Amino acid sequence: MHGLHGRALTYAAGLKMTRPELTVIVTMGDGGLGIGGAHILSACRRNLDITLLILNNFNFGMTGGQFSATTPSEVQVGSGFLNKLERPLDVCGVVSSAGAAYVMRCSSYAKDLAREIENAIGFEGFSIIDIWGICPGRYTKRNKMTPQIIENSLAKLPSITNPIPENIRKEYGRHYRELAAQQKPVPSPAKIETKFHAPDSGRKEVVILGSAGQRIITAGEILCLAGLTAGLNVTQKNEYDITVLRGACISEVVFSPEEIGYTGITTPDVVLALSQEGVDRRKHLFDDLDKNTLIIRAEEINLPPCNAEVQQPNFKAQKIKSNDRALAALSVLAKLDRVIYLDMLEFALAYRFQDKILASALDLVERVKGLGA
Repeated sequence: MHGLHGRALTYAAGLKMTRPELTVIVTMGDGGLGIGGAHILSACRRNLDITLLILNNFNFGMTGGQFSATTPSEVQVGSGFLNKLERPLDVCGVVSSAGAAYVMRCSSYAKDLAREIENAIGFEGFSIIDIWGICPGRYTKRNKMTPQIIENSLAKLPSITNPIPENIRKEYGRHYRELAAQQKPVPSPAKIETKFHAPDSGRKEVVILGSAGQRIITAGEILCLAGLTAGLNVTQKNEYDITVLRGACISEVVFSPEEIGYTGITTPDVVLALSQEGVDRRKHLFDDLDKNTLIIRAEEINLPPCNAEVQQPNFKAQKIKSNDRALAALSVLAKLDRVIYLDMLEFALAYRFQDKILASALDLVERVKGLGA
C-alpha cells in the first residue's frame, strides 16, 4: 500500500489494529522520516507490532537532492548551506529514547542484512532498522560515499543491545485487546421508533445561521431527532470558528425518506437566520433562493436580496434571549407545519433533555406557539 509521503506508519497502525494476524512492514526514506517524525514517535510509544525499515541515503534524492533530517552538516547538497544550520538526526538515539524496544542500524550492503530484517520482523513490538545506503543520482555527485565508508562510519557509533531492556513491555495491540476485554460492554445505540408522519415528503434541507453561544449545534441535533421520529434518514454538518464562544456558527440538516448519499446543500428548503455573523458567512446562499424557500429571521437581521418567503417573528417582544432563539425558531417552523410538527419537536426535546432543562425547553416552545409572522 502506497500512501502520503511520511504518513506510512499511520496506515500501518490502522492495518495492524484491525488485522492483528498480518505481518506489517513499513519502508520509509530519510525524507519521510523527517516529514512523519511525529508518527514515528507515536509508534515508538505505542509499541505496536510493526517493523519499520528506514532507507537512509541522507538526502531527498527524488526531488532534487535537498537536505533531509539525517544529512550530515559538512556535506554539499542541493539546498545550499541549509544543512549546515541543523544537527542531523540520530535515528536510533531518538527512537530508543522514545520507547522503541528493538533498534538496529546497518549498511544496505551488509551480508547479513536479510537476517537482521528477519530478526526485526520476528520481534513482537515496534522494531526499526536504520539502513544506510547510497544515492548515486544526487548525493554522490557532490560527496564521496562508498559501502566501505558506510561500514567505517557505523563502526564508530555505539553498539545497541536488542531488545533494549528499559523499553521492553507488552505489544500494544495485544495489551489493548486484553484491557478492552475487561471493560463493561457498550450498550447498543438507542433506537427512536417511528411515531409520526412528517408534514412534507421527499428530501428537505434546513440551514441554521447563528453565532457562538446561540446553541445552534444543539438545535441542529434536536431537528435531527425530530426527523428520526418520522422514520426519516437525517444528517447534520456543522461549521464554527475554532475560537471558543466567538464567531459564526452554522448547522446544516438534511431529512430524506431515502438514504442520503450527498449531504451538501445549495438551495435549502428552510433557512433560520438568527445572527448577522451567520448570515454574512453564508451570504452567497441567498443568491439562488426562490419562493419555495422559507426564511425565519430574527427582526434585526439584514438579509441579502433574495426571492424567498420570509417570516419575521418578534423575538424581542416575547423576551426570548439570544441563546434561546434557535429553539424558538424551530418552534415557529413547527407552528407553520414546515419540515416538522410540534409533536415531533416536543418528542425530540424529551428525548434529548431531562428535568429542569426539559421543562424550560417545553415552556419556551409553549410561549412561542402563538408567535405571529
